[in-house]
Amino acid sequence: MYHIITKALYISFFLFALLFTQSSVLAQIPQKMTINADQPQEVISRHIYGHFAEHLGRGIYDGLWARDANGDIVLRQDVIEALREIKIPNIRWPGGCFADYYFWKDGIGPREERPSIVNV
Repeated sequence: MYHIITKALYISFFLFALLFTQSSVLAQIPQKMTINADQPQEVISRHIYGHFAEHLGRGIYDGLWARDANGDIVLRQDVIEALREIKIPNIRWPGGCFADYYFWKDGIGPREERPSIVNV
């Protein structure tokens, strides 16, 4: 493992040195940039800065979802209120590695007919 890390450091150093020598050549050419902050033209959608929920520990079940008094799985209202308070624009679920195996069509239709997935 040590040798792999050492090789990675050497390669990183080499690439940095190569980039540094190239950028110093480009630095000789005068550059100019003007930013007119008082004249905005484009608005970046706040939905670009959303969040994702991933199956880590109990982050989903007993985290976002919990069982109510009837045994039904429901969204936790305290979590919903906390998310509203911090004003996140959206949550993508499933997110992270689980999304590599999840197919959205497997999540629709009668529950008993849907395939189950083990997140490994």
